[in-house]
Amino acid sequence: MKAIQYNDFGSSDVLVLNEIPQPELKTADDVLIQVKAASVNPLDIKIRMGYMQQMRPVQLPFVPGLDAAGIVVAVGDNVKNFTVGDEVMAVTMANAYAEFVVANQNFVSHKPSNITFEEATSLAVNIGTAESILFTEGKLEEGQKVLIQGAAGSVGATMVQLAKNKGLYVYATASGRGVDIVKELGADEVFDYKTTDISKQGIAVDLVADCAGGPSQASLFDVLKQGGKLLSIAAMPSPELARQYQVDARFVSSNLTSKSLENGLQLVKEGKIKAFVSKIVPLAEAAQAQDFVSAGGVNGKVVLAVS
Repeated sequence: MKAIQYNDFGSSDVLVLNEIPQPELKTADDVLIQVKAASVNPLDIKIRMGYMQQMRPVQLPFVPGLDAAGIVVAVGDNVKNFTVGDEVMAVTMANAYAEFVVANQNFVSHKPSNITFEEATSLAVNIGTAESILFTEGKLEEGQKVLIQGAAGSVGATMVQLAKNKGLYVYATASGRGVDIVKELGADEVFDYKTTDISKQGIAVDLVADCAGGPSQASLFDVLKQGGKLLSIAAMPSPELARQYQVDARFVSSNLTSKSLENGLQLVKEGKIKAFVSKIVPLAEAAQAQDFVSAGGVNGKVVLAVS
């Protein structure tokens, strides 16, 4: 089968389209999927650069790709919820930039029939991450207030929709065209972070969901209520500032099991959450796709069309 692979860490030049053996079922809980689409996540790039080797080591040669959508072609003996021919989406944590991928059944979900494979793969990591930040760790309830930093990005856009469906009041930051996009997604108030200092807007929120990181993260403490939370998927918040402001501030790892996607996928089926695909490129152009994501300012998810 064809797959994107690299033998060394480094720039996108290390990504090569190779012919490698098709994966096989190894455990009774495995699902073999013919990949139709795979998404490009910022973590793919960090892994490729070698930045994650201490936290999340990989062996070379390595096939990147955290999630995929496609058609089931084989299942292990313990798999009861999926059969050959089912259209699914899966979080794989590796190997998704390929024509076939194996996933554990606990990380596979049925693809909603009202979205495409490209839209499905764009939502897998997004929904699990948004659920983790807002509800599993954030424990937000109807009527509470959240600020989503970087709301026009792929995770942020899904987070805005999940938050509004829960009845939260949503402040959001974006820039350029992203400001209008986030407003259309339902955010109550949107600030252009390039022209507006969010810390001087007189807002007080129960949770800051930081999807962007960067130097501006420190200013996010100023908008938190005492006892509030600053949860980041981009960078570890300052422990010193957390103590100073008397808030819970930490980096959050996402729960990406199919169970964590259930609420969001039900909303997708009901048309209450929409996928936000920025660009679709062929598998062979994975290097260009990753460079596009690396450049920053991408509104929505970049997706690889595989087969």
